[in-house]
Amino acid sequence: MLKRWLALSALVIVLDQLSKAWIIGHFAFGETLTVFSLFNLVLAHNTGAAFSFLNDAGGMQRWLFSIIAIAASAWIIWLLRRHSAQLLFAAALSMILGGALGNLIDRLRYGYVVDFLSFHWNEHYFPAFNLADSAITCGAFLLILDSLKEKKHGTVAG
Repeated sequence: MLKRWLALSALVIVLDQLSKAWIIGHFAFGETLTVFSLFNLVLAHNTGAAFSFLNDAGGMQRWLFSIIAIAASAWIIWLLRRHSAQLLFAAALSMILGGALGNLIDRLRYGYVVDFLSFHWNEHYFPAFNLADSAITCGAFLLILDSLKEKKHGTVAG
């Protein structure tokens, strides 16, 4: 079953990297295309973490976040080996793994993460993000769902 979960992670990585390659090939840095009133495509570079946290930290964050991604990925693979039969839990971990590795590839290749999805309300913009970030967010949501399911059934994961 582990192969199935690693394949899901690989799919996330491939879709993430293909979407980033497309945006890099069609947009100049900072270029924006309005898709509809609440959503734009924009080529942005994020040297920080989620929501551009530590974006201006002087370069050390590239290696810090790379090391964190590698350590988290190793831990997630270990968890997937132990819990591959737990469908919701394993699917969540696989999405998080794929997203973490997708962004790690960017950090190692470019020194920053390529972001391009931009939502806004009037002049209030949510920080731009990418498919890897979306996979991580969906995976985190599934982990919460899984933990609520465990509590509802009176069991403890282990």
